[in-house]
Amino acid sequence: MGELVGITAKAIASLVILATGIYLSIVFSNRVLHSQSHIYRRLWCQSVCLLTIALVAAITLRYPLGVIAFDAAPWTIDLQPINITRNLTNLIAGTAKLAIAPNHRQNTWTNVSIGGGGYVTGIYLHPLQKDLVYLKTDVSGFYRWHRKTQRWKPLTDHFRLEQLNYYSGEGLALDPNNSQILYIAAGAYSANWWPHKGTIFKSTDQGETWVKLNLDLKMGGNEPKRWAGERLVVNPSDSKVIFFGSRLDGLWKSSDAGVTWNQVTSFPSQPNNNIGILSIAFDKNIPGLVYANAYGEGIYRSTDLGLNWDKIDQSPQAANRLVVASDSTLYVTSAKKPGVSTYANGVWRQITPKNSKKAFNGLSVNPHSPQEIVVSTREKSATNIYWSVDGGKTWTQKRRATNNRVSWWEGIMLKQPSVSAIEFDPKVTDRVWLSDWYGVWRTEDIRAKQVVWSNYIQGYEATVVFSLVSPPSGVMLLSALADVDGFYHDKGLNAYPSREFGSSGPSFQDTYSIAYCETKPLRMVRVGGRRWNNTYTGATSQDGGKTWQEFASFPKQKMPMRVAMSATNPDLFVVTISQDQAIRTTDGGASWQRVSGLPPGPEGSWNWSQSLAADPVEGNTFYYYYNDQVYRSTDGGASFEVVYKSLSGENKWHSLKTMPGVKGEVWISLDKNGLYHSTNGGKSFSQIAGVEQAYLFAFGKPPRGSTTPALYLYGKIASNSDRTNQDRTSGIFRSLDQGETWTYISDPENPIGNNPKFMEASKQKFGLVFIGTGGRGIYYFDSPNA
Repeated sequence: MGELVGITAKAIASLVILATGIYLSIVFSNRVLHSQSHIYRRLWCQSVCLLTIALVAAITLRYPLGVIAFDAAPWTIDLQPINITRNLTNLIAGTAKLAIAPNHRQNTWTNVSIGGGGYVTGIYLHPLQKDLVYLKTDVSGFYRWHRKTQRWKPLTDHFRLEQLNYYSGEGLALDPNNSQILYIAAGAYSANWWPHKGTIFKSTDQGETWVKLNLDLKMGGNEPKRWAGERLVVNPSDSKVIFFGSRLDGLWKSSDAGVTWNQVTSFPSQPNNNIGILSIAFDKNIPGLVYANAYGEGIYRSTDLGLNWDKIDQSPQAANRLVVASDSTLYVTSAKKPGVSTYANGVWRQITPKNSKKAFNGLSVNPHSPQEIVVSTREKSATNIYWSVDGGKTWTQKRRATNNRVSWWEGIMLKQPSVSAIEFDPKVTDRVWLSDWYGVWRTEDIRAKQVVWSNYIQGYEATVVFSLVSPPSGVMLLSALADVDGFYHDKGLNAYPSREFGSSGPSFQDTYSIAYCETKPLRMVRVGGRRWNNTYTGATSQDGGKTWQEFASFPKQKMPMRVAMSATNPDLFVVTISQDQAIRTTDGGASWQRVSGLPPGPEGSWNWSQSLAADPVEGNTFYYYYNDQVYRSTDGGASFEVVYKSLSGENKWHSLKTMPGVKGEVWISLDKNGLYHSTNGGKSFSQIAGVEQAYLFAFGKPPRGSTTPALYLYGKIASNSDRTNQDRTSGIFRSLDQGETWTYISDPENPIGNNPKFMEASKQKFGLVFIGTGGRGIYYFDSPNA
C-alpha cells in the first residue's frame, strides 16, 4: 500500500469521494421513491437511504479527513483509523502528519520453493490414525503431514525472533491413546555460550496451537546426537505420565500430563558428556516398566515408573535408540559394538548384521509383528538399511532405488545420508518412512528385493541462507546457501529450481556471498567453498548466474566472507577474508592483491553481518563497516581509510548497503542501535527517527511514478510514533519516503522468527521482498497492490 503524508491532493480526494457517495445515495433513493408507489417499496427505499447515509457517516467519524491512503496501484484505497479531533486540530495548525497502517487484508509470506535441504532428526507416526505423521528437525521446527495436499505443514512458524530457540527440536512425543495430543521439547543449544533455555510445549489439536509447560532446561536440538533418542516419551499405559531425558539436568517426570514436572532424583546416573539421558522406552505390556539410556554409561531399568532404577549388566554404553516390541523384547541400536542388540528375560543377544562394522542408529519394530525389524547405519554418505523377519537372526541388506521428485537433488542426496529415524507405518502394511540429512523418504514395499524410495518434500523448506541477490535484470532471485551451494531460481518462486550452482560450474558446499555489477547486472561473482575440508574459492558469471566459471586462482585456505563488485568494471571486485586481510582482483580472479587499511575480517562462516558494499555509481568506490567506524576506498579497493568514527555501533550484527542508482548514499543498520544513512559517501550520517531496531533492511524497485527505491525493514518502530499502528510496532515494514513513514507488511501468525539472516528486495518488481533464514529457507512477500 502506498503511503500518504500531510494534507495532499489525495487527502482532498478522500473528501470528494465521501461527499459524492452521500450525494449519489440520496439521488438514487429519491428516484426510486418517485418511481414506486407501493408503501412497502417506499419504506424499503427509505431504509436503504438512511442506512447508506449512516454507513458513510460512521466511516467518516472512524476514518476521517486525510486517512484514506491510496495504494500505489490505481483505484485502490485503504482506510486508516485516526482520532478525528487530533486530525482537525493538526489540519488547522498546518502540522498534520498522517499515520500509516497496512491494508486490512492478510499479509501473506510464502516460502520460495527449494525442496528440503535440512536435517530431519525424527519422524513419528500415530498408532491410532492413518497418515498422522510428524517431523522433528534441528533448525526448522516441527511439521505435520497433510495427506490430501501431500505437503508438510509447519507447526511452529508462529514463534517470534526472540523465540528463535524453539525452532530446534530436542524431542517429540505422541500420546498413543489420543491422536489430538502431542508434546515437543524445543531448544537449540546446551552450551554455556547460548543464553536461552529450552522448554516443552503441549498441543491438544495436532499442533495447531501450543501451550508452554513449566519445564525450562538447557536443550540441544542442534547438537550431537540430535538424530538419536527418544528423550521425550508418553507412557502408553497411562498418558498422564511423561518422561524427559535432559542433556545436563538428569531425568524429569510429569504425572499430570505435563502440568507439573519433578526431577527423578532416584535416577543414579549423572552423565557428564553433554548428551545425558538420550533414550527412554516404555513396555506397554508391563505397566511400570521403563528403560532409560544414560549415554556413555549404559541402560537403566525401572519397574515402578521411575521410583527405583537398576543398571542392566552388560548393556551397551553408546546406545542411540531403544524400542520395546509388542512381545516385550528390548531392541537397541548403538554407535559402538554391538551395533544392534536385544534384551529379553534378563539376557542380552548381539544381532548386528554380519560383516557390518558401522555405527547403527535408525531402528523400528513392526508394531503388529515383533520379529520384523528394520535398522539403518548412521553414515554421512550412503546409508545401509537392513531388514529382518526373525528378530535379527538373519538380515537382508535392502538394495535402493529412488523416485526423486526434486530436480536438483543428485549424488549423495539420493543415498539417504545420515538417516536419523526409520519407522514402520502402523496403519499401512509394508510401508516404511525414513528421515535423513536432506528430507523425508517413504517406500510402499519394504519387502521388495529392490526397495523404491520416494522423497516427500513439499512444504518442507529448511535451507540456511547466507545471502540473496535480486538483480535489475535476468532471473528474479539468486540464493547463496549452506550445505547445498545455492540456486539460480530459473523456474520462479513457486517451483523447485532446476539445479544447484555447481551443476553449471564449480560446486561449493557453501556459497557465502553473491554480487553483481550495477551497470552490467548479468556479470556476477560468488565466493564460497567446502567446510568439510577447508578449501575455498569463487566463480564469475557472464549470464546472470546461469553458468559459472571458477577463479583462475585463489588462496584456497582463506575463507572468503563477503564480495563486492565494481559498479562499472565487472573484473574488479573486493573480497573480505575470515580473520585475515581483505583481497581484491582487477582481472576477474586471475590474480589477487592484498587490500590495505582494513582490519581482518570476522571469524568463521557462521557470520551474517554485511560489512562490505560497492558504490552503485562510482566504479572505484567501496565501503566497509567495522567497530563503529566507516571505511571508504576511492582507488578500486586497493586501500581504505576511515571516513566516519562516531556511529553508535553494533559490531556483531549489522548491514551496510548502498542505495541503488544513487552516488554516495550509504545506509547502515545496527540492530537495536537503529538505522543510519549518509548522502555524502560516508563522511556524515543521520539516524532515521523512530526506528528503534533495524535488524535487517533492503532496497527494492520504486513504485510507479517515483524514482526513490522502496525501503524494507525487519525491526521495530517507536511505539509513541505516528509512523505505525500502536499494536504493530515490531515486524516487517516498507517505506516509500526513506523512512519518514512506514507500512506494516508482517503476518503476525508467521513473523519469520527462525533466525532471519538476510533481506533482499526485487529490483524488477515493486512490492516483492525476500527474507533468508537460518533454517526455514527463504520467504517472500509480494504486495497484492503492487
